[in-house]
Amino acid sequence: MTSLGGSGNGANPKEVLVSFVTTCYTATLTFVLESRKLPVVELSVNSEANISENEFKITHYPHIVLSADATEEQIQSAQRATEAADKGCEVGNLLKKADVKIEIQGKVSSK
Repeated sequence: MTSLGGSGNGANPKEVLVSFVTTCYTATLTFVLESRKLPVVELSVNSEANISENEFKITHYPHIVLSADATEEQIQSAQRATEAADKGCEVGNLLKKADVKIEIQGKVSSK
């Protein structure tokens, strides 16, 4: 911020906030998956933000890849974990109180 003596270059504060909530969500999802002892082979999370004057919405796109021998029960548990992580992410919960909309569009597959 130039008003604080900075150059005015760098990340937008809302972009930094989206990065922070994505990190929180990913860490929480990792914890939930590990606590359920699911056979995770790969995990990735991409997030998009829609920032306008009347809406601030973040959508997380987690993709969980389970081992080839994963059961249907494990696949369903991994899918539920994507929502559980949303509820468990404290940063996301704070943002929701500030009327930020957060959605989860999870995908679970097996190799």
